[in-house]
Amino acid sequence: MDKIVKFNSSQLQTSLKDFKKAQIKEFTLQDQAILSSRGKLLRFLGLFEQYAPETLLTLPVDASVLDMDVCKACSKLFCTLEIPLSGVSRNGAFLFDKKFYSKRANMLNTLGLIFGFDIEFAVTAGDSVKLFMERLDFALSLYPNHIDFPALESDGIKIQPKVSATYSAGDIQRSKEIAFACSTFYSAGRAVTWFLAVLAPLKLSPSKFFADFAEWQRTNNCSIKSGWNYNEASHQEIERMQLEFLKFKYEEKNKAQLFELVSNIVRLNGAMARCYGEGEESVVELNYNPDELLSYSAMNVQSFFENAFMENSHVKVFMGSDGVEYHYC
Repeated sequence: MDKIVKFNSSQLQTSLKDFKKAQIKEFTLQDQAILSSRGKLLRFLGLFEQYAPETLLTLPVDASVLDMDVCKACSKLFCTLEIPLSGVSRNGAFLFDKKFYSKRANMLNTLGLIFGFDIEFAVTAGDSVKLFMERLDFALSLYPNHIDFPALESDGIKIQPKVSATYSAGDIQRSKEIAFACSTFYSAGRAVTWFLAVLAPLKLSPSKFFADFAEWQRTNNCSIKSGWNYNEASHQEIERMQLEFLKFKYEEKNKAQLFELVSNIVRLNGAMARCYGEGEESVVELNYNPDELLSYSAMNVQSFFENAFMENSHVKVFMGSDGVEYHYC
């Protein structure tokens, strides 16, 4: 049960004490008085650790609040952070501080925190489709677990994308299609662990890759205009889409010899993601050693292909006592 609650500081301790009794499994904090104050947020996180350590906590929080103390407190919890990736307009120019977000993301990744970005487009003066694609490329370089796009939300969106001198109606539609493609392939496809590695041999930017995937979605009746909803699709369905499109792109780029390895990486990681998320057990047919497929060396697909030995096997993926495990079968 997902609870979205807004309460003041005086109710905080009393409310959190009731979480276990109420069997609240997921909780999203939306009290801006707490989220915008480092001190209040630290107090909240301390109380949450004390009274609701097993509840999944989602924090929609501005990156400016995320110093080392806050991040360390979050790392003690079952927690995910939703961070707006936004810029500002000055004298009609859109400005975006990459260094600021890089530092925050590096801290989050070092501590092993799960985080996602919220990316808007065509809402700030001076923004353009080119700048949106640059922000998307930058965001994905920081290894977010997912990326959300408020412009794709049908309800509750505060600011709608608007046509301007730098952002045409056609640009807005194109941006929505790219955002939808990213949401399908990367976020719903749970691709964070392997996406950049698999993308590298294609020599494409993430935004160009998603622009191409958006076109593929149009021709396969699963685009934003078709009514198809990635939130209603199973991960296995999306994985089949990922593999079909990747096969097409690797053949297009004359890299077809690498696709079998890419398929191994995607399918093994996908099976582990489903086991973690849904508790699903599965058997995966592989052509390479699973330990090596999950190692750092597999992050360089070309080098791995040239140096690794093929090893045909079947691997069972299951939930063990210490988390997701696998063994030969």
